[in-house]
Amino acid sequence: MKRLLSLTLAAALLAALTLPTAAAEDSQDARLAKVTAQVKKALGLDTESYETFHSGLNGGLVPVWELSWEGDRRSLSVSALEDGTVVSLYRWEYDPSPGDVRAAFPTFPESGGEGDREIAEDFLSRVLRAGETVELKDREGGLSLGSASGSSWSGTVTLNGLPSPLHYSIRVENGVVEHFDRDVPEGAAVGGVPSPDAPADAAKAREDLEGTLKLQLEYVLAKPGDTRAVLRYVPEKGAHDFLVDAKTGELLDLTELEEKMDRRIALTAGGADNAAPMAKSEMAADEAGLTRAEQEGVAQMEGVLSQEALDKALRAQSAYGLRGYALTNASYETVPAKEGQEGKVSCTLRYARTDGGERLTRNITVNAKTGDVESVWSSAPYGREKKLTEEDALKKAEAFLKAYRPDWDLTLYQRDDGVRPLRGTDRPDRPFTFAREVNGLPFPANAASISIDASDGSVYSLSSSWDEKMTFDDAGGMVSMETALGAWAGTYAPDLAYRNVPQKLVKADPAQAKLMEQDMEYYYGLRLTYALERTERYEGVDAKTGEPVRETQGSAREALTYTDLSGSAAKADIEKLAGYGAGYAGGKFRPAKNITQWELVALVSSLRGAPLDPETVKKESDGRESAYYDAYRLGLLRSSERDDDAVLSRADVARMLLNAAGYGPAARLGGIYRCDYADKSSIPEAELGYAALAQALGLASGTYAGARTATRGEAASMLCRMLEREA
Repeated sequence: MKRLLSLTLAAALLAALTLPTAAAEDSQDARLAKVTAQVKKALGLDTESYETFHSGLNGGLVPVWELSWEGDRRSLSVSALEDGTVVSLYRWEYDPSPGDVRAAFPTFPESGGEGDREIAEDFLSRVLRAGETVELKDREGGLSLGSASGSSWSGTVTLNGLPSPLHYSIRVENGVVEHFDRDVPEGAAVGGVPSPDAPADAAKAREDLEGTLKLQLEYVLAKPGDTRAVLRYVPEKGAHDFLVDAKTGELLDLTELEEKMDRRIALTAGGADNAAPMAKSEMAADEAGLTRAEQEGVAQMEGVLSQEALDKALRAQSAYGLRGYALTNASYETVPAKEGQEGKVSCTLRYARTDGGERLTRNITVNAKTGDVESVWSSAPYGREKKLTEEDALKKAEAFLKAYRPDWDLTLYQRDDGVRPLRGTDRPDRPFTFAREVNGLPFPANAASISIDASDGSVYSLSSSWDEKMTFDDAGGMVSMETALGAWAGTYAPDLAYRNVPQKLVKADPAQAKLMEQDMEYYYGLRLTYALERTERYEGVDAKTGEPVRETQGSAREALTYTDLSGSAAKADIEKLAGYGAGYAGGKFRPAKNITQWELVALVSSLRGAPLDPETVKKESDGRESAYYDAYRLGLLRSSERDDDAVLSRADVARMLLNAAGYGPAARLGGIYRCDYADKSSIPEAELGYAALAQALGLASGTYAGARTATRGEAASMLCRMLEREA
């Protein structure tokens, strides 16, 4: 995340640079005419049908021309370098077909993907330069659902046959490239593209890189959501990333180099990272106090303390540093009960004060019935005077936590959150993380994160997570650190590639000289390097077996497969959905099982590419709440209609799917529909519109049988027919 932030801020900084001076013999109009002609030739553009043309010129490491053509209900925009290299393209044409009310509900894409691929490959052959190639890879883990026809690809640009940090994306729709963009070396890094020669010894590079690997032993959750903790060697917190220069064999500390470059970028950003988040309930409240909805809700809750009482209790505790702060807002929020946890009411009190013309805020969330503090977050400008040393702040943090949670056995786990001190300025607080200690080892899943205001020693931020129900494996029979490091190193291989590496700027290069004028000392340059890479993700090494542990979350989406479809009439439809990553996780679909509302919600939610096993997702879990949120957003049902265990009829499933796809208003029009089902006389008048549309779209045929209980297999077939409709 930090590296992504650096790149983003660097790009923003470049936008402020002045344009390079044009060659004396080239006027602005001559340059524009030249680049326009080059772009038209490269892309084979016929622009006669466009009525207007205008342009712009943006600065950066290199100048980028913005060319725009507009005509009757159509437009074309192209970004290009001075030599005509196309950086991006966007094409738009008016589509006279009526828009789908529920555009978010997808369809199966139309066939013709190979034709789209040929169009994309032809386009890329026109815009890529010598030594640049890309591979059009299909989406990993299955096909893609969409709300319109077309094909898209994205990935990295290969330079001289080697991977690079440069990215591209391209989309083909209706037989033409309607979107394309790419990174170019000139705009992403200084110094050009080095030759692909790599004289450094790869085996020595691997040895040097493996020597930088560091692990630490700690307790971790056996699996997400579990209450059992196991021992594991995991990557050491705060460990640096290293590369080996493929030309010289030099070991490069990438983290240290990026910190040098980050100093200037962070100064430009002005400490925006430190802005306090705003609770959802705060966004609805006015500065005078509570919203009407909050007031009505509070009136119904017994035992909730007033904001005046909560404010008084907080001010009585000097640790929160509220002297001089004014209470600007208090908002109450009901937190529903979850499995194993009681419901509660929280109150967030928002404070602010002005110091030397600078606005400071402090926000404290408490249990509204007991006044117990749950979390704190603050905002203050960078560069404020630090009156506390790090050690003084640490003592303050330890003393506070001992009083705040005397029953928690905590040990210092991490002294900062990865934000290093900056040249000429600094963050206004000193952060620490304390983890639960068991058998002399940390368990960071149960922890308290606290930062101390470096100007007055008060609590600047506070958050915690604790579960008393945890059980812990014993600390005996563990493999050695040396064994764990060997297993960890075995998951990697040295990979030769072009990478962005910060380098010290030199005035001899005009682009670098421009950056130096902006008070920058380092900037990214492409460098041919070795790094330890792997194709699979691992969390660490099991401390008892010495085996690497594969990552269980965040891995690439895998295609769904089932072992219980034999003999099911819905087999083909279920497998078609599975090819697009839609269905149920867990390896079994249970097509003959009567479907509940929750199971239909889980099935429809899987269209976004994150299938669940409805048998194992507990009520009130985050996964179930997220799936129901998807259902509300699509219009599958209203929140007031939620009944997880309700068994659905065939008419229920058809109605809910038609509503989600935007056909509800039409289906509810009375007196205009007829259908040809064998049992049409038994269909209630209120359902006739839904039944007729279900027949027209193929969700049902022959017999409607709306009152009969639907099965999972029937619901899958109905969903398949809905996805086969024209977008």
